[in-house]
Formats: sequence, structure tokens, C-alpha cells
Amino acid sequence: MDLPKDALHGTFTDYLVGFILSLLLTLAAYFTTTEHLFSKKMVFLTIIGLALAQAIVQFICFFHLSKESKPRWNLLIFLSMIFVIAIIIGGSLWIMYNLDDRTM
Repeated sequence: MDLPKDALHGTFTDYLVGFILSLLLTLAAYFTTTEHLFSKKMVFLTIIGLALAQAIVQFICFFHLSKESKPRWNLLIFLSMIFVIAIIIGGSLWIMYNLDDRTM
């Protein structure tokens, strides 16, 4: 199963677009928090939205998630990784909340 030389790598344009979009999303999150543009709840939701947008940009531009001939397997592995991370984060928050409740 020989793949073409450029099958696993992106072009310079892909990397440049990904870098610029990631930089803009990071700057938007920074200025949203430092300039106090919204209420606390709206800032939190904006940061979450910008983080998800940046994750999508990085998966497409840097990890080339959409450029495989059979992306179904990569998507399945990615979704199982997200599930495991959600369990780890959720379990950690649950443990910390319970410990906070039980301390003086």
C-alpha cells in the first residue's frame, strides 16, 4: 500500500491559512477576556465557541483529518478519544467537587 509522497502532508497554503486562523481565534479569545466586552456568562460561552472553532481549524489544517481516502476510521478513533477525554475531565471535576464538599 504505497501512498503518494504528498498524501500525508499539507501544502504551504494549508499551513499558512491554519496558522493565521489559529492566531486570529487566539487573539479574539484574548481580547474578549481582557477588554471585558461581555458579561461573565457570555465571555465563558464565547471562549468555549472560539476554542471549538480553533480545534476544528487545527484538525482540518494541521492534522489533515478530512483529506484521507477513508476518513471513517480516523473519525471513529477521534470520537472515541473525545469520549475518553470527556470521562477523564468529568471524573476529575466530580472528584474535585466531592473533595471540596468534604473539606472544612
